[in-house]
Amino acid sequence: MLARPAVAAALAAVVVAGAFETPTGATTVRPPAFKFEDYTLPNGLRVILLEDHSTPIVHVTLWYHVGSKNEKPGRTGFAHLFEHMMFKGSRNVQPEAHTSYIASVGGQSNAYTTEDTTVFWQTVPAQYLPLTLWLEADRMASLRVEEATFRTEREVVKEERRQRVENQPYGRLSEIIYEQAFTTHPYRYPVIGSMADLEAASIEDVREFHRTYYRPDNATLVIAGDFDPTTARGLIEREFSKVPKPTGTVPRTIPQEPVRTKEKRVTIEEDWPLPAVVVAYPITYDGHPDSYPLHIAAKVLSDGTSSRIYQRLVYKERLALSAFGQANLIEHPNLFYAVAIVAPGQTPAQVERALIEEMEKLVKEPITDRELQRSKNQFARDYVLGRQTVQAKATTLAHAVVLHNGDVDTADGEFDIFQKMTTADVQRVARTYFTPQSRMVLTVMPRGQRPGGDQ
Repeated sequence: MLARPAVAAALAAVVVAGAFETPTGATTVRPPAFKFEDYTLPNGLRVILLEDHSTPIVHVTLWYHVGSKNEKPGRTGFAHLFEHMMFKGSRNVQPEAHTSYIASVGGQSNAYTTEDTTVFWQTVPAQYLPLTLWLEADRMASLRVEEATFRTEREVVKEERRQRVENQPYGRLSEIIYEQAFTTHPYRYPVIGSMADLEAASIEDVREFHRTYYRPDNATLVIAGDFDPTTARGLIEREFSKVPKPTGTVPRTIPQEPVRTKEKRVTIEEDWPLPAVVVAYPITYDGHPDSYPLHIAAKVLSDGTSSRIYQRLVYKERLALSAFGQANLIEHPNLFYAVAIVAPGQTPAQVERALIEEMEKLVKEPITDRELQRSKNQFARDYVLGRQTVQAKATTLAHAVVLHNGDVDTADGEFDIFQKMTTADVQRVARTYFTPQSRMVLTVMPRGQRPGGDQ
């Protein structure tokens, strides 16, 4: 699996520890705070333990702080490649046996890659925690990075790219947006990498990437579920202390994207049946104070069929067959973008004008109290869902540690931030980030229908 993040959720109920009053007199409930242990092994591995005895299962997730942004130009796709390679055997485990062991005891396991992280997880009956920790520690300490395996998995990834990106209608849309919006920062490269880079990679390139990033001091282990903490600490000490602390430090020098001072307009062609229009703005990073009102702005503008952009472009004016967007708030400054697929009989210029008008409306006028409260309710719902399962709890804690500069307390603190948000906060960030000089307008025309060149 690989991702540029997206979130989906459904309504749920929860036992609550506190509540916030809403303008209508109803209450928004606050989930109980996490009670966890947080410590670091001498080799640098960060460990979070969260007891939850509600069901006799345990979830183990290991987050490596490496994603596509850590790759070099001309060598993209390595983090995603290692998502595959980590299942191809270690000193004491045969290829694919990790997954088989977990499945044989009734468990589940998988992995995924993002721009910032590579994540491995397994959920098992509680008595199989020792097996799971042994498996994770063995591949951290002694992964097999062999020529034959590398060549096989490279072909698997190339086929995955064909199926998920190149052979899908509008499959390259995200890649096009990012390669046009970014000039310097490696967010401009797709998580899955390019065919040319995958083909050009050598086994030594791959081994060097593994030595650099797949190490205990670049990893966070989170265990949530039905376990005894003293026993769990002993198991972790026994299995992971075998992995020596590497010399040197993990490189964190990432080229920063220059500030855009002039609107960028681009028109390109793809083998698509209908035009697509994208309006995009650079925004800040996940955890920055501005990121929270930006989340709300994205919900109001472009999240779902009740959003402003969908209602205007698709439902009311029928300018587009589809319209959506997101604030992609991740570890480094990224993008807010809105996308519309132009309806037959309409023009890209009409769609562009409508998208920009909706963005500018957010700059000029505060959102309504009803829109604000609806967004807060959605975040409260999502917050509750993030605590329903041991997997969701572990993921929330790991995200806070790895992507919020080690600040695990944000796993609980963000609830209060969202509930205290005001319409003025949302308008302030719209004025800050949705500016004409920072804007990119991208038009993707069906091949042969391009009206002119780049502007």
